[in-house]
Amino acid sequence: MLTQRQKKILTIARELGKVGVDELSAQYAVSPQTIRKDLNELCERQLLQRIHGGAIIGSGIENVSYEARRLLAPDAKLAIGLKAAQLIPNNCSLLINIGTTTEQVAHALISHHGLMVVSNNINAYDIMKHSKGIELIISGGLVRLSDGGLVGEAAVDFINQFKADYAVIGVSAIDEDGALLDYDYREVRVAKAIIANARHIILVADHLKLSRTASVRLGHISQINTLVTDVPLPEKLNSICNEHQVTVEIA
Repeated sequence: MLTQRQKKILTIARELGKVGVDELSAQYAVSPQTIRKDLNELCERQLLQRIHGGAIIGSGIENVSYEARRLLAPDAKLAIGLKAAQLIPNNCSLLINIGTTTEQVAHALISHHGLMVVSNNINAYDIMKHSKGIELIISGGLVRLSDGGLVGEAAVDFINQFKADYAVIGVSAIDEDGALLDYDYREVRVAKAIIANARHIILVADHLKLSRTASVRLGHISQINTLVTDVPLPEKLNSICNEHQVTVEIA
């Protein structure tokens, strides 16, 4: 059974998406070691996932809520979005999938001109819809109420009609062996179609994606041309990127 403090920690994590050792230590007037013990026990029960300095909600089979994900590593996602947008020239075509980090790329693209953007991301559409320099094309498909993503066979068939110059994709996790992972097989099918129909693939992923797990294989890092992240990669993953000539950009 969980202690009252552990239950409260779990409630906070569910509301905010993550919890920090130092903040919890101050809030409950206990030592950081005590909080680390609480977090470790919650992680052993697969109620949280440990990250540096704290823990995040979610497991290998269930993602954090979309609103909670927006609160995770916001500064890193902003920097990644700006860096990725710098890699995309004016006067080109672009595919973009659902994700809180790809949203930041959308924000950073609104001053571009001559873009044709094809997406299954309703949020990206809302962000860019007033930009006069961007022609927006939204896919059909089932609207996933949790995040506004358009998924399913209709979305896949729609994406397969295009061959874009660039694609920007996000994932839920990157395994140490280079596997790209997600939680929803329906979104994975759309992401696979995006990868198959773009000439240059840009993967945007903050440091938390390097310490998480997910259950559905989307692809492999070797299929990516450029990875934009906010921290140096672990040695094994960096070697894989070097082996497959994946350019790593640190925002």
